[in-house]
Amino acid sequence: MKVLLLEDDPALNDLLNEHLEDKGYEVTLCTNGQEALEYLIDNIYDLALLDINTPLMTGLEVLKTLRDDYKNRTPIIILTAYQDTKHLKESFENGVDDYIKKPFDLEELDQRIMKLCKQFYIEQSNEVNINETTSFLPETCQIRIGNITKNIAQKERDILKYFIKHKSRVISSEELLQNIWVYEEMPTDATIRVYIKNLREILGKDSIQTIRGIGYKFE
Repeated sequence: MKVLLLEDDPALNDLLNEHLEDKGYEVTLCTNGQEALEYLIDNIYDLALLDINTPLMTGLEVLKTLRDDYKNRTPIIILTAYQDTKHLKESFENGVDDYIKKPFDLEELDQRIMKLCKQFYIEQSNEVNINETTSFLPETCQIRIGNITKNIAQKERDILKYFIKHKSRVISSEELLQNIWVYEEMPTDATIRVYIKNLREILGKDSIQTIRGIGYKFE
C-alpha cells in the first residue's frame, strides 16, 4: 500500500515512517504542504496522512486544493495538535476521511488506517475479492474468474483499483484523469472508454454502468 506522509516534525516524521514501513507500506515523506500536494497530484496513493500545521501550505490547504481543484479522492487522515473543534469541522467540510488528535498511540493510527482500508476497499494483500467467483491481482495486472486468469493493461488495472476504492459512487472521466494520469500523459475520453470496455468484457457488461452525461459507476 502506498502512503504519503506530510509531517514537518523530524522526530515524529521518522517515528511514523519507521512504523508504517514496518507494516509493509511504501511511504513517501514530505515536510511541507506544497511538496505533498505535488506528489499527490502527480502520483497515485492509497492513503495520505496530513499534518495541519506545515510550511508553505497547511495540511488543510492541501486537502481543500485536492478535493476542489483536482477532484482527487485519495483517502486522507488529518493529524493535528489542535484540540479545538474549529479545525475538526473545517477538515470534514473539506472532505477529510478521518481525523486524529496528537498525541496519539500508533495502535490508534493502525486502527484508523484499517478502517479506511475496509471503507475504500484498499487491498493490503496481493488479491482483492470482487465477488464470490472473481478476484483481482493488482500487482500482476490480472483478474481471476474461477480457474481462468485474464491479463489486463496497467492503466486498466489502475482504473479498476480506483473503481473498487469508490464502489457504487459515480465517477466522472475528469476524476479518473486527475487521479490516474499525470498531466503529460493525459489520454482522450475515447481511450478511457476503450479501457472500460475491456474491463466490462472480462467482468461483465453490468459491472461498470455508464451514467449518461456524468460518468461511470462500479458495482
